[in-house]
Amino acid sequence: MREWITPDVLAMLRADPWFGSVPKDFERDLLSLATPRRLKHGEHLFFRGDAPDGLYAILEGTLRVSGVTEAGKEAILSLVDAPSWFGEIALFDRLPRTHNAVAEGAVKLLHIPQQDLLTLLGRAPHYWRELGVLMALRLRLTFISMEDLALLPAEARLARRLVWLVEASALTPSEGVCVVPISQTQLGLMLSLSRQTTNQVLQSLQDQGVLRVAYGRIEVLDRQRLMEVASVSTNEKRILSQLQGAGPKGRASDQG
Repeated sequence: MREWITPDVLAMLRADPWFGSVPKDFERDLLSLATPRRLKHGEHLFFRGDAPDGLYAILEGTLRVSGVTEAGKEAILSLVDAPSWFGEIALFDRLPRTHNAVAEGAVKLLHIPQQDLLTLLGRAPHYWRELGVLMALRLRLTFISMEDLALLPAEARLARRLVWLVEASALTPSEGVCVVPISQTQLGLMLSLSRQTTNQVLQSLQDQGVLRVAYGRIEVLDRQRLMEVASVSTNEKRILSQLQGAGPKGRASDQG
C-alpha cells in the first residue's frame, strides 16, 4: 500500500458504504495502484467527452458533477464529497466521460489509473463484481432521483434531495446541526427549480425550524422533521441505513 495512505486516510476511505464493504484483498490491490491528485477551486477533473482515465475517490473537498448546454446553461447532477468513489461507468463501457466534474474549493483525490486497473481486473476478474456493486448503488439512487423529479411538487423534491445529501454522506455527524455545502442556486439547478421557487421553499422550511439558510450552505437543524416533509418511505429508510452502516454514524471498526 502507498506510504501516503495513512491509517487516518484508510479509515476515512472505509467510511464509504461501498469501499467499506469490499473484500480486504481487493482493498489492498486497489490501493496499491493509487496516486494522489489535487485540484484548485474551479479546476476541472474531466470534461464530458474526455477519454476515461480510471477510478477516483475524494479525500478532501467537493466535486460538482454537471452537464452544460452549448448555450452555457448548467444542470447540476450531484455534489460529490469525501470519501465517495466515482468514475466506474467509463470503466465498464470504455466510452467517454458522461459529464463535467469540477472542484468546488480545493479538492484532494485518490486516482486509480484506467490501464492499471484493467490489468488488475484481467488478473482477478472476480473483482468486477465489486465494481458492479458500486455502479448498481449509483443506479439505484439515480432512479429514486428521476422518480422524484417526475412526480413530486417542489417542496417535497427539495426536501428529499436534502435528505439524500445529508443521510447518504459518510461525513454527516450522528447528532447536531448538519451543514450541506450547497448554495440556493446550486440546489435549484439540481432540481430544475427557479431561483424564486427554491428561495420560497427554503424560506418555508426555515420558518418551520427544519433548516437555516446561510451563504453558500444550508444548515439542517431537524433531520427527523426533514425526513417527514420529504415523506421518506420505509424502503428508502432501509437504503439509507445501509448507506450509513459503514460510516462513522454506524460502523463499528474494522466506506463509491
